[in-house]
Amino acid sequence: MYEILFLLLLLCRNKMGMKRIHLLAIGGTTLHNIAITLKNDGFVVSGSDDEIYDPAYTDLQKAGLLPAELGWHEERITRDIDVVIAGGKVQPDNPELQKAREYGLTVYSYSEFIYEFAKDKQRVVIAGSYGKNMIVSIVMHVLSYYEYDYDYYLCSAVNDQESTIRLSKSSKLLIVEGDEHISSPIDERSKFEHFKPCIALLSGIAWEDVKAFPTLEEYVEQFKNYVGSLNDNGRLIYCKDDEQVCEVISQCGPNIKLIPYETHPYELFNNHTFLKISGGRLPIYIFGEHNMKNISGALKVCQQLKISEERFYQALKYFKGPMRQLQLLGKNSTVNVYRDYVYSPLKMNATIKAIRELYPLRELVVCMEVGSDGDVPENFWKQYDDSMRLADEKFVFFSQGGKNGGSEAMEHTVQKIFGTSKIKIFDDLDDINLELNKIMWSNKNLLLLRTGNEKLLDFTALTKKILKING
Repeated sequence: MYEILFLLLLLCRNKMGMKRIHLLAIGGTTLHNIAITLKNDGFVVSGSDDEIYDPAYTDLQKAGLLPAELGWHEERITRDIDVVIAGGKVQPDNPELQKAREYGLTVYSYSEFIYEFAKDKQRVVIAGSYGKNMIVSIVMHVLSYYEYDYDYYLCSAVNDQESTIRLSKSSKLLIVEGDEHISSPIDERSKFEHFKPCIALLSGIAWEDVKAFPTLEEYVEQFKNYVGSLNDNGRLIYCKDDEQVCEVISQCGPNIKLIPYETHPYELFNNHTFLKISGGRLPIYIFGEHNMKNISGALKVCQQLKISEERFYQALKYFKGPMRQLQLLGKNSTVNVYRDYVYSPLKMNATIKAIRELYPLRELVVCMEVGSDGDVPENFWKQYDDSMRLADEKFVFFSQGGKNGGSEAMEHTVQKIFGTSKIKIFDDLDDINLELNKIMWSNKNLLLLRTGNEKLLDFTALTKKILKING
């Protein structure tokens, strides 16, 4: 009898042996979501931070997890805490971190913690310089369509998910959008190294963050570590059209099953995209050759999760794409306006090519908003050479440069890359809005691109005005 009661108590405590969890930097995008999902799972959760802004502030307040006082207070660390989770901004000299280590408490970066929570689950990690967000979105859409119970951890929210993370006791499956950046100042391993995937995907490798990875070799090394982190007898799905990927996966051990994928067959008709599938054509909402690769990768993942091609396609035809990914902001009979987030020359090329391919008879105007990237070396920006080749009119707007902040060196670099006769460069918000609004948009498409989190140019308002004037 006593043995049964003891076992029940152990089960109530949680499979990880944790009951009380303290989060350092609880106001972070990921950590505040972790805090809320853990509280919903029945953990006792507390946290600290020196600054908290919306939406984290409001979310934590509603959940009853907002710290009573901002700042780091070592007295918050007590010996009865089971685990401390440190966010990405927590430095080694943080007083609460130091107190936790003094007491010998278990300290995890949040990637380590997610693995510890999910180490008994089937872990699927989707990584790559490009395409991973779309692939994750498709996989999650298919799983949700068939009402699978699954957990997830994302770099940014997708589909209809309000949060970037779900951790539950019920699910046996974890879907991860893999991130190659370091876990935190106290854990210099890449985030995706921690998960030891049972099923991994590598979509492509393109050096796109010169600040975090000063050389291409250093960047590629992160993906070698990722491939080396696969679980024993794991499965690695990879894009066989990417040379860097093929070089990296060539170092896989004999126990790893390699599953290649390539562009899914498709065709265009009357400005719509159709997948070529057994038995006919399937109309889909997303378009562009790069997304046909992403569909193939997502299909391979779903097949490894025992979802058939037929069921995959049935769900896919209702998929409209993730947030921030080649999104149609509005259209009328004469003009379509799209937006996209671009972080590399390869992504920009793919996006421009996709719209040009879908609307070959329309002119294409491209406007790219660039944040404060004045400290990015010129040899990185040179990779953007020719990336707007397929656009008829080209504009670059420095949202934090030129007259408003002083980025003359970067403006000069862009002029050299694109040529002053081929591109118009702006650093004043009124000027770029005026230029775009005076264009006669008959039989033209507009693609609005953003390279960072700056949002000085109001894409939504601009779209409404263009459609109203040219309706």
